[in-house]
Amino acid sequence: MDTQLDIVIRGAALRGQAGRFDIGIREGKIAAISEKIEAKGATEIDAAGGLVTESFVNTHLHLCKVYTLAMMDEEALKSYHGEGMGKAMNAIELAARVKEKYDERWIIKNVRRALGDAARYGCTHIRAFADVDSKARMEGVKALIRAREEFKGIVDVQVVAFAQDGIVREPGAADLVRQAMQLGADVVGGIPWIEYTEADIAEHVRVCFDIAKEFDKDVSMLVDDAGDPGLRSIEVMALETIKRGWYGRSLAHHARAMSMYHKPYLQKLAYLLKKAQMGVVSDPHTGPLHARVRELLEEGVLVCLGQDDISDAYYPFGRNNMLEVAFLGSHMLWFTTASDMEVLYDMVTTRAAQCIGLKDYGLQVGKTAHLVVLQQPNVLEALRYHEAPLAVISHGKLVDQKKVAEIVNQ
Repeated sequence: MDTQLDIVIRGAALRGQAGRFDIGIREGKIAAISEKIEAKGATEIDAAGGLVTESFVNTHLHLCKVYTLAMMDEEALKSYHGEGMGKAMNAIELAARVKEKYDERWIIKNVRRALGDAARYGCTHIRAFADVDSKARMEGVKALIRAREEFKGIVDVQVVAFAQDGIVREPGAADLVRQAMQLGADVVGGIPWIEYTEADIAEHVRVCFDIAKEFDKDVSMLVDDAGDPGLRSIEVMALETIKRGWYGRSLAHHARAMSMYHKPYLQKLAYLLKKAQMGVVSDPHTGPLHARVRELLEEGVLVCLGQDDISDAYYPFGRNNMLEVAFLGSHMLWFTTASDMEVLYDMVTTRAAQCIGLKDYGLQVGKTAHLVVLQQPNVLEALRYHEAPLAVISHGKLVDQKKVAEIVNQ
């Protein structure tokens, strides 16, 4: 290759391969990966033996709520993190109080800050939830759509119109979700387990899929997010996915009640999830219960990790750093062997990308270049330090962190 490239990364370590490699990028695509690229790059990056991988993907973030913890007391946090998560529904109702103050003008500032952190830590794709209900109205959705355009080409944001307070129990919520889709939201969001009866749970799921079909969009739902083994809305969602033929276009989040399921039922559920081609997002660091990640993986179910929250009523920390999420997940899930760590890394990169339907993603020639150049030589050390990358490449361009700071501070 004798023509100039846009970017050449020199001396990179690659996962599962011995030696060092050069990576060439031209017109947004990965043009070459070899031990030595003779062509020069308009921009040259010396990886110095640091690991180069796909950039990170956050499949679950309540982006309209980031940095709102300071606006309220800690009662919701106490309820959500209480023993057995028996007060999870109460926590949601307590947390909803902040939405009475929702205004796009202050939400957008928090959103920019969170997306600025994403750019810094190499998270180039986010599925971002915005509440739509009688309190939140369209304020969160408008802020997220605005930020999606501001960060275009740096951090890709999939905006989820999320009926946080239910659909059956919140009259008019379905119309608000439709209104959000008309404004430009990308994904239909639901939370069926919060409804009062089994019939209402099924109706919630059905309405969400009706809207998804109407707008030809994917579906993301928070399911069974409490310590109650009787919660089975994930099964209802999987069956509806199969019924509608929405294979690979629905994603379940949390599923914390799964921690209490008997093994035979878990195996049945795994079969349904595979048949529906439906992924599961686990956020084990944000609550005392979590989905049975290892067993789901053993059954061949697609599983990934998400940040979930950043300094809101449910979780006080977070900075859109998916290496940090994987580091925490290693402890919560006891994923501590070398092979476990590789799986964790997949759950914040390739598996996460599959969960949210990214097609042109991967460290392969011909794919769009969404890459991170890490300061560490392997996955173990990357997880140990979970530092910001040496360089972040999004859509084939080196992310200008000064430009990102200008967007955040406008």
